Amino acid sequence: MSWMRITADEVAPTAWRNGGGRTRELLAWPHVADWKVRVSIADIDRDGPFSAFPGVDRWFSVLSGGGVILRGRALKPKEGIVHFAGEDAPNCVLIDGPTQDFNAMHRRDAGVFRVQPADRPVIPHGAQWLGLFTQDGGMIIHGHRSVPLAPHTLAWCESPASQSCVFDDGDRHGPAWWLIWSES
Repeated sequence: MSWMRITADEVAPTAWRNGGGRTRELLAWPHVADWKVRVSIADIDRDGPFSAFPGVDRWFSVLSGGGVILRGRALKPKEGIVHFAGEDAPNCVLIDGPTQDFNAMHRRDAGVFRVQPADRPVIPHGAQWLGLFTQDGGMIIHGHRSVPLAPHTLAWCESPASQSCVFDDGDRHGPAWWLIWSES
């Protein structure tokens, strides 16, 4: 078992068809053409609806900028993460200019996916895939192994050992989330 890592700086942004922003796809797992889990960072430049993804659950959080209004709720940096059905395609209104945002998606018919704050350890019993996204960087400690992470990094491993996983952000208190996938 080894941890893979990718930072947003390593990925070229792709413009949206509607011209409202850009996406840096950090991972489409297990394959880009047939993913179960997709993790990205988006730059939203203007108001507009999210793309519809039928059969997909989505998790969204504002990383930087003035925030957005999504599904009638104002979301600002460091104010947590929202979960919604991808087919809803909610309208997004910028509060005060462009934002940079975290986005995780999971196909509902492809196993079970959980997203939870990385402020507590996890033990990935039964998980086939374990990931962590951090805005500000830090260190994953998995068993007796430490994995350093730069800002805006997604780290993941397949078939993780059922040992305690701890994320240490060095008291930066930036957003970070465990992403956990299992077949059932």
